[in-house]
Formats: sequence, structure tokens, C-alpha cells
Amino acid sequence: MAAPSEAAVGKRRPFGTRFLTEPGRLFQHNAWDNVEWSEEQEANARSKVQENSSQLLPQDKQEEYEVNANRYWDEFYKIHENGFFKDRHWLFTEFPELAPNRNPTQNEVSGCKCGYKEEPNNEGLASCENGHCSLETRAENQLNLVESTPKFCTQQSANQKHSELKRSDGDYPGSSATYHILEVGCGAGNTVFPILQTNNDPGLFVYCCDFSTVAVDLVQTNAEYDSSRCFAFVHDLCNDQSPFPMPEESLDIVILIFVLSAILPEKMQCVVKRLSRLLKPGGMILLRDYGRYDLAQLRFKKGQCLSDNFYVRGDGTRVYFFTQDELDDLFTTAGLEKIQNLVDRRLQVNRGKQMTMYRVWIQCKYRKPVAPQP
Repeated sequence: MAAPSEAAVGKRRPFGTRFLTEPGRLFQHNAWDNVEWSEEQEANARSKVQENSSQLLPQDKQEEYEVNANRYWDEFYKIHENGFFKDRHWLFTEFPELAPNRNPTQNEVSGCKCGYKEEPNNEGLASCENGHCSLETRAENQLNLVESTPKFCTQQSANQKHSELKRSDGDYPGSSATYHILEVGCGAGNTVFPILQTNNDPGLFVYCCDFSTVAVDLVQTNAEYDSSRCFAFVHDLCNDQSPFPMPEESLDIVILIFVLSAILPEKMQCVVKRLSRLLKPGGMILLRDYGRYDLAQLRFKKGQCLSDNFYVRGDGTRVYFFTQDELDDLFTTAGLEKIQNLVDRRLQVNRGKQMTMYRVWIQCKYRKPVAPQP
């Protein structure tokens, strides 16, 4: 398979060549960012989406996926534990706000012992993250990580920890810290632990939550979990009666990485408004999520579409594919101001399997306005 032309990939050259091992053989993977799509390619993508969304699931089935959403995510983490995801060390390149005192020349990959291996998923996209290809980013192909097997807390234990959340003015987890980060949809901790390892600010405190009790168990039982710097809790973002452990206007950063897309579209605006209230003036929401016509969207078959650009995977989890304008509207309606809103079109070529994969993600930074001085 020939490599794409310079015109096809824009101004930037390939950002990496990797040699990934499979049982019994070695194959080469190349990737390019800033890929330019032709009108024909975009028309073909639009046609595929029209085809796979022409048959919607019945309303009763859609309601079932909504009601049982937490069960599907619990089953996902029970099956994969922490062996499905890659630590996102690219975070500090894309989102330097997560480690503002970090030396940019330091090694991107710290000595994490979270142990994530390559494995296929049921969509045939090679290793996938929540059904997304694991080749998301430049640094996610670090395959020589040390494997570990965490011990599970019982579901009752995790629920008990959540029910014990207490918050009063000046007395809540992390109340004495000076820099507060919340990751929503923390999964097995693939964002949280790199932050804790890389950001050595003594005033740092990281909150992380997930819809899945099993996922929170994985974080809390990981050897890297440090309750003096981190607090993991179960939380339903779509339930406005579900309490946060921190007060409003206390957070410097909220992280949303491939999370908003898993929420029912009609509930997204309420979720963004809830999160924006947690930000200090000047605080930011950092988002990375699926863009319209990403490979994952094009691979859906008829009968998996719930509504426009919203699908259900084979494991019962759901995913939405955004445009930049949709995200801009969600954040600005919540009173936030745009710092960054860009689309990342990426080409990944697996030469061993003769596969060409076009990925589309959107990356955003939106800030809560600083109150004007009197």
C-alpha cells in the first residue's frame, strides 16, 4: 500500500512509524495528522451515514438502552478490567493546563504500571477504546508496558464509598488544595494516573468520576491511587440530583475525553451547564471527542442508529458524532467562551493488515469568563 501524498496529508509529515507486535508476526503502522479530505471522500462518508442511519431502532429499544446504560458500562469494565485502554500521555502536549509546571522536554511516558495491552474489539477496528480505535493519538502505541491485574472492591463497597461523600463549606475532599481538576468519565484511570504522575504541584488535587461502579473500583484499587491527592466517586451526570463532592466555582479544570458523546443528545446541554457551574471564574473545560464522519461512525450497520449521528454499539454502549458548531453551541449556551475548537482529521495506515483508517476527532477548550472588576 502506497503512503498518501503530501497533498492528502496537508503540510505536516507523518508523525510516527510504529512496529506493533501480533502473535507470530510484526507489522508496521504509520500515521499522519492534518489530513485534508477531498470533496469525493466527504461525499462518500455522507452517503455511508445516510445509509446506516436510514433504519432507526424502535423507541422501546432506545428507552431500554437509556434505562440500562450503567449496566452496559459495568459489563464493559467487568470484561475488560484495565486491559482495554492506553494511558493518555499525549494529554500534556494537547492540554498543557493539566501540568502547568511540567518541563516540556521531559519524557512523555512515565513509569506507569497500569498495564494496558492491545486487544481486538467487536467492531473490527483493532484495539478500540470504548469502541474507538486505540490508535487515537501519537503516544498511545507504547506497547511495552508492564501488565498488572487489579483486585476488585465489591460493588457494595464502591457504593458505600460514594454514599459517604460529605461536603460542607471548607470541609470536603481536596478542600485545602490550590489547583483542582475533575475528570468526568474516568474509566480505569488512564487519564487520572498520568496526571498524578506528571503534575508534581503539591497543591494539586484530582477528582475523577464515572457512571460505572466497576470503573471506579478499578481506579480505587489501583496501586497508583493516592487518596491524599485524588478522590474517585460514582456519579450520574444526567441526574441533577446526584451530588458532587466539591462546591460550585471550585474547579480549575474539567476534563471530558470521549465522554459527552456517550450521553443522550437531549441531555447534553444540561450536563454542560452543570459542569460549568463547578468552574472557578477563568476555569476551563477541556474536551476531546468524536467528530462527524469518523471511521467508527462509517462502520456502523443499519439497525444500530438511535437518532441523527447517535448509535448503539454491539455491547450496548452508545456514541454520538459531533460537529464543531454543535459543541460550540453547547458550551457558549452554558456561558463559556471559546479558547479552542478544532477538528483533527488523522490517517492511520496498518501496512501489515493493508488497512487505511481515517479518524476524525474534535478538540475544544472553553473558559468560564472572569468576573469584571468593580
